[in-house]
Amino acid sequence: MSKITKSAKGQACTVRLQGCNGGVENETVVFAHLNGGGMASKKADIFGAYACHNCHDIVDGRKLTDLDRQHILLTHLVAMQRTQQILIDKELIRWE
Repeated sequence: MSKITKSAKGQACTVRLQGCNGGVENETVVFAHLNGGGMASKKADIFGAYACHNCHDIVDGRKLTDLDRQHILLTHLVAMQRTQQILIDKELIRWE
């Protein structure tokens, strides 16, 4: 695991989809990469967000929901922006 993926531990969920429990159960929060890296491959660690178990399952399609896939993707992208700001603040990524 990288410093970025490890940084998710104990953080609040930045995805915040219906049923989100990341504000209450921060121990379930992990770094959820954007989909599209291909089978058994993931995008670079800057392309992801802090996600609780519920939100991670929705983003990855493991949990059935009535939410539109485009809405889920847009929500994940907004969460990625929130997460990137946290990573900048923690000096895990640099912005110049």
